[in-house]
Amino acid sequence: MRTQQIVVGDVRSPVLVGGPDGSEAVVFVHGNPGAGSDWLRLMAPIAEFARVVAPDMPGFAGAEMRADQDYTVAAYARHLDGVIQALGVERVHLVAHDFGGPWALTWAADHPHKVASVTLINTGVLLDYRWHRLARIWRTPLVGELFQRIATPRLTRALLGHDNPGLDRASVAHIAAHLHPWGTKRAVLRLYRSTNIRSMIPIAAALQRHDLPCLVVWGTDDVYLPVEQADKQTQPFPSARIHTIVGAGHWVFLEQAERVAELVVPFLRTQLGDPDPQPTEPPRPARRRRAVAG
Repeated sequence: MRTQQIVVGDVRSPVLVGGPDGSEAVVFVHGNPGAGSDWLRLMAPIAEFARVVAPDMPGFAGAEMRADQDYTVAAYARHLDGVIQALGVERVHLVAHDFGGPWALTWAADHPHKVASVTLINTGVLLDYRWHRLARIWRTPLVGELFQRIATPRLTRALLGHDNPGLDRASVAHIAAHLHPWGTKRAVLRLYRSTNIRSMIPIAAALQRHDLPCLVVWGTDDVYLPVEQADKQTQPFPSARIHTIVGAGHWVFLEQAERVAELVVPFLRTQLGDPDPQPTEPPRPARRRRAVAG
């Protein structure tokens, strides 16, 4: 992997790039909190047969996090578009997690002709969704600011560890570190307060018309985005293949990296037309969920 610094508008982002050159790429979009480097364990096997791209999105990790930036979902979608254009990617296989789902799918709804496939990991077009408890705190004026002020590294690690008991201590510390900079804390407040969940309804309608190839992977014990959202992804993606991983939490791609790779890598090989040395699973009917023991 190598890192490229890309400026979209006046916002700079470091972007991890690897694999063979070409105009087709698998683009990984992290969420909150996150960084492009979170995807490395999944990027590595995919980079053997495809170009891979993973930006740090504005306000997170190594990207700029100034007070004068736009932290709306629409702005994140525009930033993602700028990264894709700057790298000369014409055919995109999206892989998204957490808030990376709304960012990436907002972009996809506006550029369906560029989207070759979609992989959703504990994220998607969130329909009939109720904000989780931390999101409700962040969305509340003054209360959110107070919480961000008292959210020390120790408290953040404790909260994440409590909510994600399947994550090892190193992963908890790694994720918690993403939330330490004040610029990120400010970006989180602005992002959550500017987001209207009902804006997902037209996104679902726009994507449904194209029925893009889609793989959904969801940990059943996610306390932020409940597993019921997995089946709802057949609304924007009628032919979606849905897999749930029993007992896994929100960061399932870190918690059960090998199992997630067993699902995602063959799917992307098929979408990219690359010969797969391993037999792939047969297509499954839409709306059917297959529980996978963790």
